[in-house]
Amino acid sequence: MRIIPAIDIMEGRCVRLVQGDFQQKKVYDRDPVEYALRLQEAGVRSLHLVDLDGARAGHPVNLSVLENICKKTRLKVDFGGGVKDGDGVQQVLDTGATQVTAGSMAVRDPDTVLLWLERFGPEKIILGADVKNEQVYIDGWKTRTQWNLFDFLDFYTRKGIQYVVCTDIARDGLLQGSAVALYRKILKRFPGMKLIASGGIHQTDDLDRLIRAGVEGAIVGKALLENKITLKQLKNYVG
Repeated sequence: MRIIPAIDIMEGRCVRLVQGDFQQKKVYDRDPVEYALRLQEAGVRSLHLVDLDGARAGHPVNLSVLENICKKTRLKVDFGGGVKDGDGVQQVLDTGATQVTAGSMAVRDPDTVLLWLERFGPEKIILGADVKNEQVYIDGWKTRTQWNLFDFLDFYTRKGIQYVVCTDIARDGLLQGSAVALYRKILKRFPGMKLIASGGIHQTDDLDRLIRAGVEGAIVGKALLENKITLKQLKNYVG
């Protein structure tokens, strides 16, 4: 299982939101590039970078942060936030990202996301599924869609999606444990999926449970920023 630390960027700084609420943000006194370098020194190989400014603006804003991280580290970075069209995907990949996450766009404009899959290939596009009670939410988790999670995943896996990051929004930012039962249920239905767990991880026991569940990766954000999981502990999982 890959450990994938998360860096959420707002105004060039590391922040974390509680359940996607911009009014409940915590700013951390860490330079994103320096933090990425520390993660790499701990043995991490992947990074989840979210451009929160871009998500609000409707186009990527913090590409300079992405560029600096990609130039100064060897991390494989997946990027999300404000990407709306194929040229935006190309720009993010050209800046250095390995993959681009399609979240709200996958609900609002599936035809466009399917064109991304065709143009860039399934290795480059991650489907973002933010869920509560197995219902898909978008727009920073404010809008409940008509999509049931499993129907949503079935539609996109039939179209070639391989990578999925699934966030249980009832848990994100609360350090209350990961939605292991949900991930087991997903993998039982879609055994070939490269599923990335996100939300709620707060201690190494959560990582152990996710390893046993068989997920491809686990995104860890607040727990690392607040030393609930230390970089020293992390080394036991990234070797």
